[in-house]
Amino acid sequence: MPRVMGVDPGTRRIGVAVSDELGMLARGVATVAATGDDAEAEELGDLARSLDVERIVVGLPRHMNGSEGERAMAARQLAENLASRTGLPVILWDERLTTKGAERMLIAADLSRARRRRIIDQQAAQWILQSYLDQWRSPAR
Repeated sequence: MPRVMGVDPGTRRIGVAVSDELGMLARGVATVAATGDDAEAEELGDLARSLDVERIVVGLPRHMNGSEGERAMAARQLAENLASRTGLPVILWDERLTTKGAERMLIAADLSRARRRRIIDQQAAQWILQSYLDQWRSPAR
């Protein structure tokens, strides 16, 4: 499997994760400021090139009932900007509860609130990407 980049779009920060060369494990690598303009897509595109990825997975925030709101529209726009800027395939992936799960894991690891705040976005991106990788490797796909 080629290397894949995972993106957790947020209102203030965008978490970024990348897979290993085998497509087995995801790890958080960066946080990008969410500016709401083309600058964030440009920075993410530069990261994708530097990490030598062949696919990008963008978290799609949905409500618990499956409907999409304002944040989902922003994630779709980011995905379109990334696809046009990089020429890479961009997949939207359901990200319900990834930030909560990542936060619980960091609390269980007894990290300070300040440290959690610095890495929560990367961890959420890692959760999104790991769920994509697990599904991709699943024999039932």
